[in-house]
Amino acid sequence: MDKPADTQFPILDALANRWSPRSFADTPVEPDKLGSLFDAARWAASAFNEQPWRFLVATKQDPDAYAKLLGCLVEANQAWAKAAPVLLLTVGRTAFTKNDKPNRVWAHDIGLAMGNLCAQATALGLVVHQMAGIDIDHAKAAYDIPEPFEPFTAAALGYAGDPASLTEDWMKQAEQAPRSRNAFDDFVFSDWGKPSPIFDG
Repeated sequence: MDKPADTQFPILDALANRWSPRSFADTPVEPDKLGSLFDAARWAASAFNEQPWRFLVATKQDPDAYAKLLGCLVEANQAWAKAAPVLLLTVGRTAFTKNDKPNRVWAHDIGLAMGNLCAQATALGLVVHQMAGIDIDHAKAAYDIPEPFEPFTAAALGYAGDPASLTEDWMKQAEQAPRSRNAFDDFVFSDWGKPSPIFDG
């Protein structure tokens, strides 16, 4: 199921075609494609090249590892994410390696890495659905995650499936609804709250 963005200006296909379904096909993701995803993440920009991201990954080929990671998601996310062939948990180093001072932008840099991963996934015909709904304390305990690392988000990834496979009506409707985004005037400013004229030519 394709849901290309209705953009006002040309953007890369991998960005225009990226979206976040909850339905997944029962098809394993090839190891070389997984490698491409994490290589794309690896080459994201980060403050002082700290690369604060870490990824815990599980596939359905290893049921015990998969169940362990699935258990880190909140119950509402487990209900649909359990169909995805791959689950991942992002973890960030919250202090710089060189001096242990707090890294104010560690979460931003994980976002850059995940942005790269999602764009690469789209280019390879895969879909990714990211989740804020995780049990942070459970994840820390399950994986014995030490300080100064912090669990941050999760993601389900694989090949897009049939929305009819979803159990909740609202999920089915969301899957098939048109995509939307805020207008430029809502977030591109020349002064606070004042739309920027940069697009006016």
